[in-house]
Amino acid sequence: MVSAESGKSLKKRVQQWVKFSLLPPLGAAAIRSVARTMHCETLGHEALDGLYREGRNIILAFWHAQQLMIPIGYRGTGSHVLISQHGDGEIIARIIARFGHEAVRGSSTRGGTGALRALIKLGRSGRDVVVTPDGPKGPRHVAKLGVIHLAKVTGLPIVPLAFACSKKNSLRAGIATWSRTRFPEGYFSTEIHSGSRAKPMTPHSRRLAWSLRRSSID
Repeated sequence: MVSAESGKSLKKRVQQWVKFSLLPPLGAAAIRSVARTMHCETLGHEALDGLYREGRNIILAFWHAQQLMIPIGYRGTGSHVLISQHGDGEIIARIIARFGHEAVRGSSTRGGTGALRALIKLGRSGRDVVVTPDGPKGPRHVAKLGVIHLAKVTGLPIVPLAFACSKKNSLRAGIATWSRTRFPEGYFSTEIHSGSRAKPMTPHSRRLAWSLRRSSID
């Protein structure tokens, strides 16, 4: 006979296995599958590519609700990503590991000081670091001072990255901005700040970023 306590323990182990062993490869496969169904274009990346050619590194920043397609839009060779110490953060950490990224665990509410120190050390040692300036608890689309402090002490430029997409049917899903076009298309837009030499975003890429922001706020 299996005791109730043993049954609960077995159930918990199965749940843990599903969360941490099964979901990450499925999640990574889903992201790649979605990317393959779209024609993706990156806008405003010329200055960023110039930084990489000079051997420089960056702080990549994007809003918390836009993280799904960011592994596809990243143009570097590997980064360290700030991820919450919450249990779901472990799932995200294992998903991004399949795209060549490593996790630094912490947030504004838990382990943030140690995580910021780790990001500073990594940034100074020549690694890209990735943050969500508004964090998981918001306020939404309001950058906290942590990313500014990180840029100041590391000397790295902040590169914001946004994703928007269009589809045949006028629908909304997740972070995307949907409009009536013939084929699915995905757009990544970037613009470099913190005093780096940057070309301005084109009017088209600015409209994409603004429409994405409006879609997230509505």
